[in-house]
Order: sequence, then C-alpha cells, then structure tokens
Amino acid sequence: MSGTTAPERKRTFFGQPFELSTPFAVELWERFSFYGMQGIVLIYMYYSVAKGGLGIDSHVATGIVGAYGGAVYLFTILGAWISDRLIGADRTLFGSAVVVMCGHIALALIPGVAGVGVGLILIALGSGGLKATATTIVGGLYSKDDDRRDAGFSLYYLGVNLGAFFGPLLTGYFQLKFGFHVGFGIAAVGMAAGLVQYAIRRRKLPAVVRHVPNPLEKRRYPLVGVLVVVGLAIILTAVLTGLLNVDNLPQVVVAIVVLATIAYFVVILSSGITKEERSRVLAFIPLFIGSAVFWSLYQQQFTVLTIYSDQRLDRSLFGWEMPVSWVQSINPVFIIVLSGVFAAMWTKLGPRQPSTPTKFALGTGIMGVAFLLFLPFVGSGQNGTPLLVLVGILLVFTFAELLLSPIGQSVATKLAPPKFQTQMVALFFLSVSLGTAVTGVLSQYYDPENEAPYFAILGLVAVAVGVVLLVIAKPVLKLMRGIR
Repeated sequence: MSGTTAPERKRTFFGQPFELSTPFAVELWERFSFYGMQGIVLIYMYYSVAKGGLGIDSHVATGIVGAYGGAVYLFTILGAWISDRLIGADRTLFGSAVVVMCGHIALALIPGVAGVGVGLILIALGSGGLKATATTIVGGLYSKDDDRRDAGFSLYYLGVNLGAFFGPLLTGYFQLKFGFHVGFGIAAVGMAAGLVQYAIRRRKLPAVVRHVPNPLEKRRYPLVGVLVVVGLAIILTAVLTGLLNVDNLPQVVVAIVVLATIAYFVVILSSGITKEERSRVLAFIPLFIGSAVFWSLYQQQFTVLTIYSDQRLDRSLFGWEMPVSWVQSINPVFIIVLSGVFAAMWTKLGPRQPSTPTKFALGTGIMGVAFLLFLPFVGSGQNGTPLLVLVGILLVFTFAELLLSPIGQSVATKLAPPKFQTQMVALFFLSVSLGTAVTGVLSQYYDPENEAPYFAILGLVAVAVGVVLLVIAKPVLKLMRGIR
C-alpha cells in the first residue's frame, strides 16, 4: 500500500471558489425584493385610486422611479466610503441589507405617498451600500490575473437574475390577488430570507472582506458627523422651500451624479496613487461614459417599458391577461439561460476573449439596436404589439447586458488602486446611477401616441457611442497597463 496521500480536492461552486455561493445567495434574495418591488411600484403610483393606486400623473411617476433608481446607485458612494474607511465590506453589506428590509416594510405598512417616500429612500440607501460591497466581496475571491474572474462575475450575475425573475412574478401575483401592500410585503420577506442566509454563512468569507483598507483617523469623526448633519439640513430645507420637488427631482439627481462623478475621479487621481494606477483610472473614463449611455436605455424597462407593457403590449395568452409586472421577469429568464453560456465562453476563450473596451463597445451599440427594433411596430394601436415581439427585443437587451454589466463590475475591481478598491466599484455604479437618473428625465418625453422619434433618436445615439468606443478600444487597452 502506497504511503502517499491523494491531494485534497478543494470544494468549488460550479468551478469557481466555493465562497462565491455566499454573495450569490444574498444578492439573489436582495434582487428578489428589489425587482419584486420595482415591478409594481410605478403602476402603484400612476394607477387610479379605484384600482388601488395613488393616481399620480404617469410622467411624474416615471420621473420619481428614474430619480430613485439613480439614487440607489448614487448611494453606492456612501456605502463604499463606509466600507473602505469605517467598517469593511462585510459589516457594510449586512447593515445595508437591514435598511433595505425596513424600506420594504415601510412600503407594505405605511399608506399613501408617505409610504412611497419613506420606503424608496430607505431602499435606495440600503441598496447603495449593498451593491458596492457585494461586488467587492466577489472581486476579493480572485487574484487580478485569474482568468476565471469574468466567468465568476457572470455566475454571480446569474444569482442576481434568479432573484430578478422570481421577484416580479410573486409580488405581481400577490398584488393582483390581495393588493399592492401585500405585494410589497412579499418583497420584505425575500430580503429577510437573504439576511438570515448571509448571517449564517458570512464567517466563511475570506478575512479581506472584514478588513478596512483605508481607515479614517478617529480625530476626523466629528468632522464627518458635522458634514452629515449639514447635508441632511440642506436636503430638508430644499424640500420644505420647494426647491426640490417631484417635478425637478430627476434633473436634480442627474446634476448631483455628474458633480459626484467629476469629484470622485479628481479625488482618486490626486490621492498619491502610482503612475500605473493613474493610467488605469484614466482608462476607466471612456468605459464609464459608455456604461452611462447603456444604462440610460436599459433602465427604461422600469419606466417606458412598463407603460408600454400596460398600454401598447398585447398581454393576452389563451384568454388570460398576463400581469404588467410579469414582463419584467422576461429579461431575467434570458440572463439565467445565457449567463452560464457567456461564463463558459469567457472561460474557454481565456486570454483570447475580446478585451473589456471591445465588450463595452458591443454592449452599448447592441443596446441602441434594441431600441431601433421598436420602430417597425410603431402605430400598432392600443395593446396591439404582440408579446413575442417584446420578448425578442428583450433578448437583444440581454445580449447587450451580458457584454457590459458583469464585465463592468469585474473591470472596476481590476483597475482599482488598492486603497480605493470598494470606491472604484462605487464609481462603476455611478455610471449606472447617471444612466438611471437620465432615464427619469428621458422617460418624461415618451409619448405612446408618437413613439418613433423617441426610439429612433435614443437608439441611434447609443449605436454611435458604441462605434466610437470600438474605434478607441486599443488606446484604452494600452492605458489599462496589462489588464484586459
């Protein structure tokens, strides 16, 4: 009998580090609650009181949803700063999840506009902290040169979309059966499930997620406290004086995100990073722009496409009418099916796969093509667009998304200077914030009676941006200094 022992077989999660299953699970439940709520919140606002809604004008409602979506990703800055400077990614994620759950409970229990206001503010705050830190935790499982990295993010993205698939189905079903507040309650239950699961498994994560990479000096704590109080006072004053209201909220959020983006790039570039690190941050600027353009179209699933599904889409199936919110589960189905395919494709191609700038260019351009595909069906009348048409268009959305979104999260962790690890991820989510906030502005120009200019102009602009990104892909890759 041989005295040698067989090598230990390391447990994996579909060929990835097994610890990936923890952020995979918590994001599944968080996205279940997030997209479940988002599937019904717009129609809750603009449906008449007789139908259980609040009777808010649809243009105002889409503006609120866009501004809220922008705020979600804007608050990734706050979550990332708390993670990098105060308590680490693990504690930030856990605390943020608690805040998200409280937001869903507020929507479920507080009636009227007050419930919408309190609920959306809490969910935006909590989701911002959760998004940046969950991505950082995934990135912390891989070395920068691990070829499995993009595949791992694609698999993680599968968990996101499993939650995004089931969330609108269940909240939409319970909303139809028992009313909007029960639907919001189901979203709260989903977030509670994610919290319990993360609490059980968080100790198995690598120690790096509990590390505070750039701790704030304790003598500066009072200054931070004063800034928080001043910021809250400014917001409260703006609301009470009417300077900030539901009509200008989307534009205000866009302006804040633009200023925050410029400030963030300046802070990182001027913070004593090395020449190589500075080059990589500069390379991220055109990727940021392409990402913002992509999300300004993609996030209209929750504004324009919701109205389109309600007023222009034929949702009848064999005499049964599909709930409006269920349309938002179509894209996640494609993600679930195709994310594994993309992950396997990137793994198989390894170093031969397209570079990150090329993936961004293709993702942005294809998103523009998806909007152009609406044009042949302009003028099809009230609920006259066949359901299969929208299914096909959302398939194109999916191809664009898989080329950009998980890749964007991955490249943010690769290009990040070590002391800005989480905050660089937040910078990527600022591009999502900017695009989503712009969605709130753009959606106010959508007219179901005159759709052609809307879809044509936005589609062509996105295609043009994609072409420009493709042309400059090689110079951008050079700035990335060996990172693809």
